[in-house]
Amino acid sequence: MKRKRLRMGLFLYAVVPLLAAASHFPSVTAYIHTVRAGEAVPVLSRDALWEKIEEGAAARSELPVKARIDRVWRAVPGYDGVTVDKETTYRIAKRKPNDPTIHWVYKEVPLPDRDGLDALFRKTGPQPIYRGNEQKPMAALMINVAWGTEHLPEMLDILAREKVSATFFLDGSWLKKHPEMARELVRRGHEIGNHAYSHPLMSGLSTGAIHREIAKTEALIEQTTGLNSRFFAPPAGDFNDAVVKEADKFGMKTVLWTVDTVDWKKTSTPKWMVNRVKKGVGKGSLVLMHPTDRTAAALPKIIRTVKHKGIKLGTVSEVLSSKRVEHVEPVIAF
Repeated sequence: MKRKRLRMGLFLYAVVPLLAAASHFPSVTAYIHTVRAGEAVPVLSRDALWEKIEEGAAARSELPVKARIDRVWRAVPGYDGVTVDKETTYRIAKRKPNDPTIHWVYKEVPLPDRDGLDALFRKTGPQPIYRGNEQKPMAALMINVAWGTEHLPEMLDILAREKVSATFFLDGSWLKKHPEMARELVRRGHEIGNHAYSHPLMSGLSTGAIHREIAKTEALIEQTTGLNSRFFAPPAGDFNDAVVKEADKFGMKTVLWTVDTVDWKKTSTPKWMVNRVKKGVGKGSLVLMHPTDRTAAALPKIIRTVKHKGIKLGTVSEVLSSKRVEHVEPVIAF
């Protein structure tokens, strides 16, 4: 028993100083902290697979993009970054030694609040928005509704069939006459925005009149749907700084469009509208349309045209958010 204790004492005498010394090495210290925190254990050994992952990760990582004021497009939202979770990617590959491919695992790198649109507007004052970030592979259909109620059911069925959510900007005088249709838009999962009350040219109104146009419609939207608008779309795209500032007082950002289908013109054929979208749409685009018979006829091809470009369709909120669109990584050989 005494010999056992003696051997144990000698062992501890020799090992403890070594452990203490090792703890001063950065890699070992990081390893210990990671284990204590319950996080993924870092890879300490480096082999050909790890080097391949490091090389691939560098090519696939993107830094967050700050919101900015653009000379042409005015306010442009930021976009979250992305990086490869190298440790997890490595472990998955190691568990499948006979799989000749690397299945990349990603982690989003959030844009700091200080670099977002709201922080930017605190410095510059509210600004109009014409598009989302040009690196975000997403676009939105923004549908201004002041007439054309008879074409909405067909458009809603097409959107449902194509699994697309859109943003409908409602004119208050239309909403007062068609509350059930507005509720149907919400039931179908679409976003609602404010389009003033009587479809005026907003820049010609007094500040008080601008306020009343937005307030009257917003009260109806809340009363009818229980929702509040995040965005204001000025009728005919007509606005000035006073309009943008008044919308901001309601917590709404003023949005215009990147691509106009010009579907309100009776001379605009569905084929012409589809070609116009095909030429103009890109990452971050906001596509303007109205509920007309021509739009309903063109809508399926417009949706497929956008998707064919590798661009996902969603609401204005989704496109203007800094949140990344889910990364789709083609499987590549190792």
